[in-house]
Amino acid sequence: MTAERTGPERSSRDLEQQILELTTLYEISKVLTESLDLEVTSTKVLRLLSQLLGMQRGTFMMRDPGSSRLSIVAAHGMTREEITRGKYKVGEGIVGRVVSTGSPIVVPSIGSEPLFLDRTGSRSRLPDRGIISFLCVPVKVGGEVVGVLSVDRLFEDRIPFDRDLRFLTIVAGSIAQAVRINEIVRDEKQRLLDENLRLKSELKGRYRFENIIGVSDRMQTVFGQVDRVSKSSATVMLRGESGTGKEMIAGLVHYNSPRSQGPFVKLNCAALPETLLDSELFGHAKGAFTGAVGEKRGRFEMAHNGTLFLDEVGDLPVSFQVKLLRVLQERQFERVGGTETISVDVRLVTATNRNLEEAVRAGTFREDLYYRLNVIPIFLPSLRERPEDIPPLIEHFLARFNRENGKEVRISRDVYETLLRYSWPGNIRELQHAIEHAVVMAAGSEARETDLPLSVLNGFPGVAVVPAGNASDRAPGPSPGNGPPLSTIERSEKNFIVDALEKCGWVQSKAAQTLGITPRQIGYKIRKYRIDGPR
Repeated sequence: MTAERTGPERSSRDLEQQILELTTLYEISKVLTESLDLEVTSTKVLRLLSQLLGMQRGTFMMRDPGSSRLSIVAAHGMTREEITRGKYKVGEGIVGRVVSTGSPIVVPSIGSEPLFLDRTGSRSRLPDRGIISFLCVPVKVGGEVVGVLSVDRLFEDRIPFDRDLRFLTIVAGSIAQAVRINEIVRDEKQRLLDENLRLKSELKGRYRFENIIGVSDRMQTVFGQVDRVSKSSATVMLRGESGTGKEMIAGLVHYNSPRSQGPFVKLNCAALPETLLDSELFGHAKGAFTGAVGEKRGRFEMAHNGTLFLDEVGDLPVSFQVKLLRVLQERQFERVGGTETISVDVRLVTATNRNLEEAVRAGTFREDLYYRLNVIPIFLPSLRERPEDIPPLIEHFLARFNRENGKEVRISRDVYETLLRYSWPGNIRELQHAIEHAVVMAAGSEARETDLPLSVLNGFPGVAVVPAGNASDRAPGPSPGNGPPLSTIERSEKNFIVDALEKCGWVQSKAAQTLGITPRQIGYKIRKYRIDGPR
């Protein structure tokens, strides 16, 4: 009779054990996806093994990076002091041997196993409740042993070790996946940090004064103002026509200031409707409006400890100007739909091409906001007010777009004179686009007038616009290096180059940097204009 009951009882017990193991694996899988913190997740895994399967003390150990030592990452049933003592060399003790061999080890009775070191001392403080067995399995990532998972359990004849060992191996595989994901995330995070530092370094280099083209007296005055104001925390307003380089100057202010290690955040106020300005500047809480499926930081938050650049600030709706004024006064705000008050430390730089004084008189721009923003105004000259900057800008953009398009296009004399005579209502931005157009459209090694945008050509009624197909029929203009006297424009360019060389001690590389061109280009110009060194 007893024998007849034993079979069904064993089957029932086995089924219960299987269900318990599956339940434990399910709970472990949930835990391992909760966090990327291996200490937190593996501690929870060990706790589950104890609660659901009756396993007692447990540890998850990993190899220390760049060494042959093992340390405890997580433990259950140990004090902090015991965890600190748990350090082993590869090959030392049971856990060290599992790492060196890559195979699991079972110790039926730790009391009779000389290899069991109990370096943590956690077993010696516990009351004697019977024979303690020790199971240890490797944690492998890509075939390499990166750690071990070990547990204690009471020895029972009726419970075979192979079942527990098989189960622990499955758990170790799940932990190994978490370790691999952690490594991938860590490497990606480091890559992004390195990339961030590289980009910041590039940006800082881009916004060095010597890398901004401006040899004219007007621009040198602007650079002097920027140099002084960047050392302060004062609010700056950049005034000038569209395309005069206000964003570049804003970057110059930030990257030459004590806040240069902080973020430089930009927003074009004219590019967004009023309904989106709130969310973009101040952020929104989850569920603040339809489509707000998550929390979002605004530009003010993003710019904390850095600089916020608001372009086209003169286009802000009057109703929104009140909100901006309050934030500037209090340096605090709430996200749209939120209740938490957020404090920020932000330096504000604004820009506009509008006549704000006239807007204040007309009532379309608040007077109090005007005075709050217009602390230090810097006026950027239009390109037609700084004609001496046009030649180096042409050379700079020509080199850039040749490089980007894999070309070596030159500018003919006719094109050069056309570019210098044009009034450039779109300023630097229009000049940049014109040079790009000429480089891209040039059929040969020299850009002709027909390769320029029609908007530039139409500025000169005497210029005949020849269809692109006939461009090759036009004869190239004479080269000043071949004998004919230099034109007024070429004499001007030659003088710029000589001045730059004299200021830089006739070091061509320094002079080229000052002019915003490459050493190869300045060498070509020196040969072209037959410029001799100092005598």
